[in-house]
Amino acid sequence: MPTHIEADRGRPSIGRLLAELAAGAISPVDVIDDAICYARNCQAEVNAFAEIDEVGARHAASHGERRYGERQARPLEGIAIAVKDMIDTGGISTRYGSIVHMDHVPGNDAEVVRVLKDNGAIVVGKTTTHEFAWGVTTSSKAFGDTLNPHDHSRIPGGSSGGMAAAVAYGAVRAGLGTDTGGSVRIPAALCGVVGFKPTYGRLPLAGVFPLAISLDHIGLLGQTVEDVARVCRPLGIDSESGHSPRRKRIGIFRQVGKVPLASGVAESFDTACAALRSEHDLVELDGADLFARCFASFAGIVLSEGGAVHFRRHDLAFITKHYEQETASRLKLAAAVELAEYADCQETRRRFTEDIERVIAQFDVLITPTCPCIAPRIGAEEVTIGHWNGSIREALMTYTAPFNLAGLPAISLPIQVCRNDGLPVGLQIIAKRGCDEDLLAAATEIEGLLTRRGSPAPCSKEGS
Repeated sequence: MPTHIEADRGRPSIGRLLAELAAGAISPVDVIDDAICYARNCQAEVNAFAEIDEVGARHAASHGERRYGERQARPLEGIAIAVKDMIDTGGISTRYGSIVHMDHVPGNDAEVVRVLKDNGAIVVGKTTTHEFAWGVTTSSKAFGDTLNPHDHSRIPGGSSGGMAAAVAYGAVRAGLGTDTGGSVRIPAALCGVVGFKPTYGRLPLAGVFPLAISLDHIGLLGQTVEDVARVCRPLGIDSESGHSPRRKRIGIFRQVGKVPLASGVAESFDTACAALRSEHDLVELDGADLFARCFASFAGIVLSEGGAVHFRRHDLAFITKHYEQETASRLKLAAAVELAEYADCQETRRRFTEDIERVIAQFDVLITPTCPCIAPRIGAEEVTIGHWNGSIREALMTYTAPFNLAGLPAISLPIQVCRNDGLPVGLQIIAKRGCDEDLLAAATEIEGLLTRRGSPAPCSKEGS
């Protein structure tokens, strides 16, 4: 049944928390006590946390309080974050969403976690993931399904669904996820938060369990672009150094591949485009040929590289016995993949990357819907949109996976919901390779404009 979640806009942003901490109006202990309380409730209601580290978080908060008292506060001192269960956290259970690693406690933090902790951020817990991040629903027979905070009968998206649900619920303002084919942006869209995937290789993957090494990205989720940008700064991505032209030339792909938009999503996306048109130059592009083979190429690469990850660790008999059925079935398929098939997928990827970079060179940014539909119901294996019917994976990943293939930076923002009973809809913004700062700067401006909700107006059209 649909459920109400607290309007998190009433809870302070990271910037406001830092200002209040610096002024002594609150302490890191206050911040962490509040975060732990919310995390417990979030875990009870939507099963978004795999682990809550109350002892470690409170110890770190006491240390942060001393640093404020000594006027040695670091950039994120006392700010609560969470970390997806695919990313190692020293001393905190990290299961990678699988009972195979039920008792695994890493000795060290992943590099991205270390950097954030060195800058004062406090990890309050680990958020749920699909087993080994190989899925888009954040469901688990072993640990239970994670629920969408807006409607408990629906998925939060995946595989960073626990993080998106935790941010949407208000347990933390921001945190770390991973994105191989949309696993940060998809749950961000379905839960109504912000999800950012930097350029491939921009953030280090050391200490992150791999899914498909040539597609894997570290990503960040937050309540707003500003919250995400605050966490990005210690990681070397500073939006304040980015460039966002006052009037931008924006290319629009209203449909990506063969999956059409559900009517409510189309209406929300068109309303967002109309608002953007009031201050920017929008050009609608035809991507039918450009994206035609992207999903098949992406799926083939994940199958091949995912197989290499797991067969290096276990044989098929062990996998069949101990992995969840969904993951084991994919690895059975992976065992039959031939090198020529993988090579063909990579060649398709190379050609697509060249093509999409030629297109984006003509624009400041590109935009698309993040997902063609709202959050599917728990247990659904297929999605029907108009005359199109296909797997839930293809439906949710078709609009995001191409930008993992190309390695381009992309971000999903929540947009005005026109219908769909108020369930979230996402707008995806894509920038040129390496222009992560520019993307965050543009996303900040676009987020503000969409919040003001400009008047509807049609987009111009142009073939690509």
